[in-house]
Amino acid sequence: MDAYDRFAAVYDELNEQNDYEMWLGETLFPELEKHGLEKGWALDVGCGTGRAFEPLLARGWQVVGCDVSPGMLAEASRKFGARIQLLAVDARNLQPICPSPKLPTEEAFQLILLLNDVVNYLTQDGDLEQVFAGVRRNLSRTHGLVVFDANTLALFRTDYASGVSETMDGREWRGLSDEIKPGSIYEARLSGHGLETHVHRQRHWTTEEIKKALKASGLRCLAALGQREEANRILLSPSPDEERDAKVVYIAGHI
Repeated sequence: MDAYDRFAAVYDELNEQNDYEMWLGETLFPELEKHGLEKGWALDVGCGTGRAFEPLLARGWQVVGCDVSPGMLAEASRKFGARIQLLAVDARNLQPICPSPKLPTEEAFQLILLLNDVVNYLTQDGDLEQVFAGVRRNLSRTHGLVVFDANTLALFRTDYASGVSETMDGREWRGLSDEIKPGSIYEARLSGHGLETHVHRQRHWTTEEIKKALKASGLRCLAALGQREEANRILLSPSPDEERDAKVVYIAGHI
């Protein structure tokens, strides 16, 4: 939470290259529709400043966003106001949410999202199971789907390894991790103009660990897709590769 509170004021500026209309709207929605997605309510867990909200709203979804960072929620509220219900919630303690009194809690959300590294910021053993259990409690049993991404070893090598440094508008992202191997925790420091220096910590989760945690939480993996970018396009592959792809995108539903 602390890292993102310090990051909130400049988060959108530093992430403007992340085109959520292209990623969620044009790339992930068609994949979700292959698995029977039905439009209704969406819950964006770890919503940050609300970068996923616009593609959802533009397609007629009703949206609830939750995040553990008050700073990020304040930015989301400033941008979207009453258009979105916003809740201060730790993803590891996600209790049943009823967005409308007319809606049975067990049928609340047709879609739950945990996008842009949410899973990787879960670093402790048991965190995945806690989060996925909360997702299951909120996911509609009739055609409910959850979509999330997990960073690969290739991304950690590019962004978190010692010696990696990127400067953006007077701000520096510097990798701090000496060894890149499956299941490790990685750190990088962000410093510079307009923000307090802080460290981001992420954990690499293997596909086996994620699928095991889903199953233990009453969910099943419907798809695991490798994701990479080429020529300003997002490409998905049915066979994820930790050294070729930057992310693995998972789609899951009730067992």
